[in-house]
Amino acid sequence: MCDTLCLITEHGTFFAKNSDRPVGEAQTLFIEEERPPNHILPAQYISIEDTGSLPCLLSRPTWLWGAEHGINSKHVAVGNEKIYTIDDPYVVPSALIGMDLVRLALERASCSKEALREIEWLLSAYGQGGVADRQAMEPYWSSFLIADPYEAWIVETSAKTWAAKCIDLQETSTATACISNRVTLSADWDISSSNVPVGSDFDEWRNKEAPTAHADIRLESSRKFLESISGEASNTRYTGNIEAIKGTASLFAAHLRDHGTGPWGNPLSSATQAVPPPEYSLPDGTGVSICMHIRGYQATAASMIAFLPAEKASPSLCWVALGSPCCSVFVPVLPPDALLDKPLHIPAILEQEKIWKRFDSLRQRVEDDPPAITSIRKVLGPLENALWGQAPQFGYAADTWSSFYEYASSHIQNALTELGV
Repeated sequence: MCDTLCLITEHGTFFAKNSDRPVGEAQTLFIEEERPPNHILPAQYISIEDTGSLPCLLSRPTWLWGAEHGINSKHVAVGNEKIYTIDDPYVVPSALIGMDLVRLALERASCSKEALREIEWLLSAYGQGGVADRQAMEPYWSSFLIADPYEAWIVETSAKTWAAKCIDLQETSTATACISNRVTLSADWDISSSNVPVGSDFDEWRNKEAPTAHADIRLESSRKFLESISGEASNTRYTGNIEAIKGTASLFAAHLRDHGTGPWGNPLSSATQAVPPPEYSLPDGTGVSICMHIRGYQATAASMIAFLPAEKASPSLCWVALGSPCCSVFVPVLPPDALLDKPLHIPAILEQEKIWKRFDSLRQRVEDDPPAITSIRKVLGPLENALWGQAPQFGYAADTWSSFYEYASSHIQNALTELGV
């Protein structure tokens, strides 16, 4: 389970995702350096033609080759979701899985439309299939939200079948999109695979026996959130306005912490907020929230927020969290960028499974004892506020960012030690 959403403005696009994975499955970040074309590229289950790679910042479960979400040096961001359709993923041979497609699209695309066309070609050439949930040994199909500074695409797939809808400003000053764990397109798609008849309802590919309440609740939450911030965003000038960008990004962070009662834990707030996770979940969607806590089954394993600027001379901005965002901190990072003279690296602690496990121990603590989140946020809230305040003003000074990463790493380590994990 996952939730991915975006807000497009005249000055750029905000993109965000919570990656929900089996409990205890580590998900860390890594930088994919630029790679020249080669003969063979080994993905999760099959090898394919290697066309090279753009530099990317990727977030992936440590046992997988592909990524749950990421951003590349051309200001393209992609995230995927598990969906259930009329095609049975158990009967097809292993091929490319959804996370492979996320990584490959980011490695190869310089805009969202190119990423869509790359997914289209990969599905046609290699197909989709293979276990993507090792705990349940479950294969599944994926939907995708692809964004660049000017537009976004919702792409929903079923084996090699797909449909896609473009989201852009057109006559409006803002546009929004969000996806979760269900088919969301109907007859409103713009392009599709050849086996989807013109004018048909893509909901016909949805598995009507698969429950959707767990996704419907979260989609409604994301739609209300996006509606609530769209008006203010339409009147905000983000170009060159770092404080405005951080302000809107902090609202996305608060939304990604939603435990079913609304956004909380804004990183820019000096107040220490703490909302416990739901204590149980039911098949009707009760207790299923954006920040996922389905005991013994699913939990949010990593989160990302990105700003993709329409101003070509500006860098993309990114904030990333290991583990459940309610029990973690969003760390500002500068992702790879085509404008950089040399690549920048993320803090090493964000690449380490042992650090992910320490944050995950905090998630387990609040699931066992929900009120414990209060003492955890008393430590993590001020730390996060300091990180957002101390981060460089998103320029290209490598030495400044290196110093900040040392500061962030040291203070995160100290906070985790103070919390006894």
